[in-house]
Amino acid sequence: MFDTAMILDWLEFAIRWLHVITGIAWIGSSFYFIALDLGLQKAPNMPRGVLGEEWQVHGGGFYHIRKYTVAPDHMPEHLTWFKWEAYWTWISGFALLAVVYWVGAELYLIDYTKMDLTQWQAIAISAGSLALGWVLYDLLCRSKLGRKPTTLMLILFAILVFMSWAYTQVFTGRAALLHLGAFTGTIMVANVFLVIMPNQRIVVADLKAGRTPDPKYGAIAKLRSMHNNYLTLPVIFLMLSNHYPLAFASEHNWIIASLVFLMGVTIRHYFNTMHARKGRPNWTWGATAAVFLAIMALSAAPMLKGAEPVQDTALPAHLAPAVAAAHFAEVREIVETRCAMCHAAEPLWPGLATAPRGVRLETEAQIAAQARAIYLQAGTTHAMPPGNLMQIEEAERARIVAWYRAIGAARQMARAQ
Repeated sequence: MFDTAMILDWLEFAIRWLHVITGIAWIGSSFYFIALDLGLQKAPNMPRGVLGEEWQVHGGGFYHIRKYTVAPDHMPEHLTWFKWEAYWTWISGFALLAVVYWVGAELYLIDYTKMDLTQWQAIAISAGSLALGWVLYDLLCRSKLGRKPTTLMLILFAILVFMSWAYTQVFTGRAALLHLGAFTGTIMVANVFLVIMPNQRIVVADLKAGRTPDPKYGAIAKLRSMHNNYLTLPVIFLMLSNHYPLAFASEHNWIIASLVFLMGVTIRHYFNTMHARKGRPNWTWGATAAVFLAIMALSAAPMLKGAEPVQDTALPAHLAPAVAAAHFAEVREIVETRCAMCHAAEPLWPGLATAPRGVRLETEAQIAAQARAIYLQAGTTHAMPPGNLMQIEEAERARIVAWYRAIGAARQMARAQ
């Protein structure tokens, strides 16, 4: 009843759903506490050690919140920890990375025109880069640069620009931007798991033991929290970028990704300043718009030169079974008739600047590479063409299903031999 392709697709859907839910919870609580922290005010008759307080109203009720400079004099009986939102956002994101880009490395991760990698080599680069990014970032924060936040931020931005470029030299454009988001998101969650939470536990342990907590632990955590504050919006953009080929499929995609981090800074600066009651720096919106227009210009620049000519290049070995399988010639004709009008270097459908999601179906190699997607989108479901605009017939859908199953049978025979 269910084949591997359908199971993987539903598994991806379930993990993505979890990732979105936990991501909303983490980002929501993070933004709330940033606004709360910046909005604290001094008031008369506050208890000893209180930095400031805030009155808020929500859902028909009033809330009176106080923040201590380091910690209260004694440990309260009930203490709510905010950590699982961050942890599960990363866990679900990592699982999604594995299911989509590691299991489907030959389709989504590896770009054979850039680097001829095996699946395991690509996975090793993917996982290794995330770990290396955290180690490098952590060493910089623990160095003397940790006492120079502006200089540290500039160095971190330079690292992100370099990683934007490096990922695009190895992976597909879609995978490159996604990995830059994962690279940044890993740093953010590791900040919570390896720095912020341990420091908070030290403070709690001191309170329980009757010791006066050292304020340095709060200062260290605040530096990492500030970085997370400015990195959140770029990560969201990068995680959504796989839906927009104008971002990930452009030859300037690494520059586009780099500029997104600048937009994150300008937007967060506006809200941070507003929440701190220091005015509304409206110039940030002009700066953000200017950067966004630059991104749009970079994405459109290749179109001025015209699209690359369509040609059948050498067929990678892993795609050979799809081309050799029964019914491929018929499926290629179906795809060329029903799909290639939009999924082309220069789409003929009015209003389409690029192929939807960057998927081109003009050569046998491109069709073979998208075998699973064609099977799911146009074979087992009626997702494509949208609204069946190209009037694909049920017999043609059945032919696509037969072709995909023939590919599976051919691969099983090859492994048996």
